[in-house]
Amino acid sequence: MLELRKLSKTYGGQQVLAGLDWVFKPGEFVAIMGESGVGKSTLLNLIAGLDRPDPTPHAPIVLDGVAMSALDDDAATRLRREKMGFVFQAFHVLPHLTLEQNVALPLLLNRMALHRAREMLAAVGLGGRGGDYPHQLSGGEMQRVAIARALVHKPALVLADEPTGNLDPDTAHGILMLLRNEIKASGACTIMVTHSHAAAEMADNTLVLTRSGLHIGQGVNRFAQENA
Repeated sequence: MLELRKLSKTYGGQQVLAGLDWVFKPGEFVAIMGESGVGKSTLLNLIAGLDRPDPTPHAPIVLDGVAMSALDDDAATRLRREKMGFVFQAFHVLPHLTLEQNVALPLLLNRMALHRAREMLAAVGLGGRGGDYPHQLSGGEMQRVAIARALVHKPALVLADEPTGNLDPDTAHGILMLLRNEIKASGACTIMVTHSHAAAEMADNTLVLTRSGLHIGQGVNRFAQENA
């Protein structure tokens, strides 16, 4: 589904990521942990095509059989729009749009039927509130809107960057339960960067990013094992 092949990234002569190899499977929910500054957000930006990896003889990032490095900016934008969904720590919900309009944005960009926006709002527990505006919501409710927007166009890949970093523990647990349930229902591969061990427990697997590469984390996915 998503393959990393000797993926490296260098900024100003300093190598941030070095030779990462991994295969992410359809429907898999993976948490990526690691110390601050090790390159977790850089990795997400590279996967999303928002940044370019170091040149290699191989295709360093392959999504659904498409080599990202072979795409120009327009083609990368189209692939990102069609194949990916994003959940951010800061929500990035547009304040001047209603909740339904926010969720419908990926549908408009992909020329898909807009009724799914209403369906997704209902799925995340905000049915009947499509005409409300973001200023009427709590932080947890805004993150629910962000999840609905990320999944509304049925992407193959969901990228989540610290999606519960601004939420209290109880709200964060509810958001992660919702995210897990929705991605399992849709079959989207999901990669979540997090500092939180509680968040990582909700994933199927946890990888730890270090200067030497990606490594399988130990003993932090009890929730996924117990609720498989």
